[in-house]
Amino acid sequence: MKTYGAWLNRSGPGPTQEELRRRVENGVKEFWYFVRSEVKKLAAVEPGERQKYADTLLQDLGHQERSIMTDLYYLSQADGVGEWRTKEAKDLSDLVQNRITYLQNPPDCSKARKLVCNINKGCGYGCQLHHVVYCFMIAYGTQRTLILESHNWRYAPTGWETVFLPVSNTCTDRSGATTGHWSGEAHDKDVQVVELPIVDSLHPRPPYLPLAIPEDLAPRLHRLHGDPSVWWVSQFVKYLVRPQAWLEKEIQQTTAKLGFKHPIIGVHVRRTDKVGTEAAFHPIEEYMVHVEEQFQHLARRVHVDKKRVYLATDDPSLLQEAKTKYPDYEFISDNSISWSAGLHNRYTENSLRGVILDIHFLSQTDFLVCTFSSQVCRVAYEIMQMLHPDASSFFYSLDDIYYFGGQNAHNQIAVYPHQPRNGEDIPLEPGDVIGVAGNHWDGYSKGVNRKLGRTGLYPSYKVKEKIETVKYPTYPEADKLLNAHRK
Repeated sequence: MKTYGAWLNRSGPGPTQEELRRRVENGVKEFWYFVRSEVKKLAAVEPGERQKYADTLLQDLGHQERSIMTDLYYLSQADGVGEWRTKEAKDLSDLVQNRITYLQNPPDCSKARKLVCNINKGCGYGCQLHHVVYCFMIAYGTQRTLILESHNWRYAPTGWETVFLPVSNTCTDRSGATTGHWSGEAHDKDVQVVELPIVDSLHPRPPYLPLAIPEDLAPRLHRLHGDPSVWWVSQFVKYLVRPQAWLEKEIQQTTAKLGFKHPIIGVHVRRTDKVGTEAAFHPIEEYMVHVEEQFQHLARRVHVDKKRVYLATDDPSLLQEAKTKYPDYEFISDNSISWSAGLHNRYTENSLRGVILDIHFLSQTDFLVCTFSSQVCRVAYEIMQMLHPDASSFFYSLDDIYYFGGQNAHNQIAVYPHQPRNGEDIPLEPGDVIGVAGNHWDGYSKGVNRKLGRTGLYPSYKVKEKIETVKYPTYPEADKLLNAHRK
């Protein structure tokens, strides 16, 4: 493989890239020839044989799909492109982390403009972490140092610093000459200390909410990452969840104790309080279909010595059930975490340790199978983005697409026309803006055509994401310090 420098200096695509591109092109053509031929044969299959025929067809289609996806993976790494992606991901993350550090450590705390965020939103750990992320994004957008109030935190009475590093080394005091409740960036410009409500009560809403990304970083992010909005959220999570030394040691010890190693797929099964209210019940079989599929994908690229699964759940009985039903797999799980995640034990320091460890190990896996209705799963997915140049496709959700609670509208843009074939479909014309409600994971998504005001289904491949960009501050002084350090 050519080096990163050689890749930058060459003219035209590299030889491996072109070879793989042609292989993918040929693979897609052959895939279509095969589907067309087999579907035509279906009419002649005896009714009693159709299930067997369908099962064999799906198996063959799976083989072909995995071959194409494997070629696409190698194409993404070919001729130094993989090295470029790794370096660009690190450079971008370093840039943002440096800007956040600069904002959070003003030279004179008594004069700094501050945004106060209280962690004690009435919900679980994942939800509270996302609440702090939302506060942090608005602090970053309004150039205010985030002051995190976490005393008497329901998980740990001594606060955030029980488990994570302080959000500032120089400024944790919320006092100031003037204090007021949030009433909009322009209105608050002369107020030194602003208190932020939960996102549900936020008015007026500033432009800095997800799923928007900074305008100055947008061209680089579009090129690097499959979901720039998730990458941007992940940068604030990255800064927030830097562990205290004792927690870092605990993670290392638990990694060794559990025998956590790759290849491994993460499964998060949320039961207790979510089922029947925010999410449907999903048996373990639903998760394992996608686990097996991913191991077949992985086996094309790496040696799979054992099919390992990290199982995170708040149902202590599930580990034994999984081991009994799937003896060919090695399930790695800490049942004491499952017990501590139960409703009667949830808001304790032991429970906090458990959920942090579960999220850590889920994020460290090669692929995540879960329900995105769960905040825990979404946090693990966000942390995944810090560990790879682009982990946007490293998941399968049994329910929702990725979202951030309190986000602004998630829109897509139609790139191909669509004529409805039944009453459930909506029409599309290129350029139409579609407000996304969800992906049905069957080739169709649901949403509203904003031009027509009609809600219904449309083929997922006929749209692309509409990523909103916002004029966030660019922190040139922080960038100067970073560049000087690199020199």
